[in-house]
Amino acid sequence: MAEITCRGEPRQGPWAANEVQDLRRYLGVSTPEVIARLLGRPENEVRERILDLGRIRTDTQWGRDEIVEFKRVYGTRTDEDLTRIFGRPLADIEELAGEHSLAKDKAFLRRLKGDVATRMPRWTQTELDRLRELYTNHANLDIARELGRSVKSVVSKAHNMGLRKDLDRLREMGRQNVSHRYQREDDVIPSMPPVSFDSDPLPE
Repeated sequence: MAEITCRGEPRQGPWAANEVQDLRRYLGVSTPEVIARLLGRPENEVRERILDLGRIRTDTQWGRDEIVEFKRVYGTRTDEDLTRIFGRPLADIEELAGEHSLAKDKAFLRRLKGDVATRMPRWTQTELDRLRELYTNHANLDIARELGRSVKSVVSKAHNMGLRKDLDRLREMGRQNVSHRYQREDDVIPSMPPVSFDSDPLPE
């Protein structure tokens, strides 16, 4: 599956801020293997960085953009992933979710339990044709919404069909996805808050 997005040698070395931000965005919805391909990084580096995020904690107040993003992703991420995404302790995650009366999506909970009832029906020829038409230049989220499929299903089927996106546009489409979800006119991805380590970070 991961081969759909990246070819060539993975890059190594220090992580740029935008790479860490992208990692947070993908965390919980893609496997480390897929994330590694999306970021063009070795899988072992991605796994180490995910562990590294577990050490990051901030005690600042939640910002408006953070809360908007939290409400958007809460239903489809585990609380453990949310602690890494936002750099907050579990108690803060649970408290904010309670304040806004948030709950996990039922379909997400069923998937966590491995409920086979969530299995999607077979793809029709019309859907396959439409996927082939949209995949190169459209965000996976938009395709999934149009076809009534999960993003994972779209990515998996595109891989099986040998479809690929333009690597130069991956990050641009990611930003467009976030902008559409926020429905904000300024089309700016919210930045993560200042963070501090409660223990020494892993060496890069």
